[in-house]
Amino acid sequence: MSNVNAPFGFRFLRHLQGVAPNVAMSLRRIAYGNGTAIFNGDPVTSLSTGYIAQSAAGTTQIAGIFIGCKYVSVSQKRTVWSNYWPGSDANADVEAYILDDPNAVFVAQSNGTAIALADVGDNINFAIGSGSTATGISGATLDQSTILTTSTLPFKIVGYAGGGEFAAVGPGSDPTTAYNWAYVTFNFQDFKSTTGV
Repeated sequence: MSNVNAPFGFRFLRHLQGVAPNVAMSLRRIAYGNGTAIFNGDPVTSLSTGYIAQSAAGTTQIAGIFIGCKYVSVSQKRTVWSNYWPGSDANADVEAYILDDPNAVFVAQSNGTAIALADVGDNINFAIGSGSTATGISGATLDQSTILTTSTLPFKIVGYAGGGEFAAVGPGSDPTTAYNWAYVTFNFQDFKSTTGV
């Protein structure tokens, strides 16, 4: 069965050393003047100001994966808990929650040609995509065209749906067609790099 093109960003799957109920999550801040929406499952980058922002695809070191935020809404005049930052409506800095455990493993969809066995162990970039303001879910995908051994790519491929220990049926599990799901861990990330921000 062919895979469906329905990106969802980066979802936590497990810990690199095995299944774990919890991984490290950090409280960070988004500047209230940051007008770029950040969706649940988007990669985020640490800024030199101490804030985080939605990552741009490239060889930029990432901080982690955004999973939600809390802010005081100007329009609603109350505290709002949200799984995405809409890019406006806060009266002060936004409390942001990110998964930044260096051993976290995530599942994400390929944005093109299938990711297969030969790609396991290589590094890969992402494409940010368009998140949904209805659900707050990210549109980020794995950019299959960037698979290389380059050390500054943000993710390392550790498996794919439908193969090896990850044998499965269902969405994203056909490793022979585009838009399959792959499993990645951080490669060029704040806690896996000696480079500061």
